[in-house]
Amino acid sequence: MPENEVKLTKLAKCAGCGAKVGAGVLAQLLDGIRVHQDPNLLVGFDKSDDASVYKVSDELALVQTVDFFPPIADDPYLFGQIAATNALSDVYAMGGEPKLCLNIMAIPASMPKEAVHQLLRGGYDKVYEAGALITGGHSILDDEPKYGLAVTGFVHPDRVLTNSGAKPGDVLLFTKPLGIGVLTTAAKAEMASPAGIALANQLMTMLNKAARDAMVKYRVHACTDVTGFGMLGHTFEMAQGSDVEIELHVADIAFIPEAVEFAKMGILPEGMYRNRSFAESGVDAGETELCKQDLLYDPQTAGGLLMAVDPADAGALYEELKDVVPNAQRIGVVRDYRGGKRIFLR
Repeated sequence: MPENEVKLTKLAKCAGCGAKVGAGVLAQLLDGIRVHQDPNLLVGFDKSDDASVYKVSDELALVQTVDFFPPIADDPYLFGQIAATNALSDVYAMGGEPKLCLNIMAIPASMPKEAVHQLLRGGYDKVYEAGALITGGHSILDDEPKYGLAVTGFVHPDRVLTNSGAKPGDVLLFTKPLGIGVLTTAAKAEMASPAGIALANQLMTMLNKAARDAMVKYRVHACTDVTGFGMLGHTFEMAQGSDVEIELHVADIAFIPEAVEFAKMGILPEGMYRNRSFAESGVDAGETELCKQDLLYDPQTAGGLLMAVDPADAGALYEELKDVVPNAQRIGVVRDYRGGKRIFLR
């Protein structure tokens, strides 16, 4: 490694979405904060959703989100790509199209100028791939580097997708395999294989644009992107917000094979334990083996879209997704809530 090249992940205590404040802790921090009412605010922070949505006219609503985190890759350009992909995903999860972005960056004073340039270039390239623009931003000095985006997107007010609209009978579709958090944790310990690292990087830099463009053609009742709270954390929020229960078919969920092996060895990100603490009380794990449970709590960075789809449209959307996403999966069904547990692993 050249003298002026910095190993970014060594400057961070946590990587990517593994640095996210746990959902349970976040709810406590927000508790008691008064929510001001505005009839045009269609989705606010009180909804535990992926982004806020504000109605501007009968034809246009703004989708707004912000996301940033410490390095999950040593290559600055790759880190910029991953952080931008992750931030853009929240707009796609709401059914929106990203339009305008602002950089958010914290960098050590000692970080080489070329490394900062490459980080920003990675973000710019992904934003332009999404068909959006970066129009400015804000940067500060910090011992630990961090990067991300504030993103504004457009959506029709009548076509907003939230994580709280799932209906009994809906089919759950998902678009990326699980295990990114475990793989990146192993990579930080220099245990992951080159092929495993390459797969994780490929998944984390793949926009959810194609998945979004496909799903808006069909009757999708709810959507969220599976990121820092893991599959079970985000599914639990969907079940709570929709007042339903969800049955997940573990055998139909795609897990990255190398991540399964690391999970069996106990190589797990800290965020997995936070996610388990948040959602475990609402989950009936059945006979699911522990390593698969751990991967279902694994924090994903730039993870896939989880969609609750009308059963009449699920087959057609599934077939279309198979051609445009890393791994299209039918992973479960939505049922009427019967009291007690919200999530059932089968």
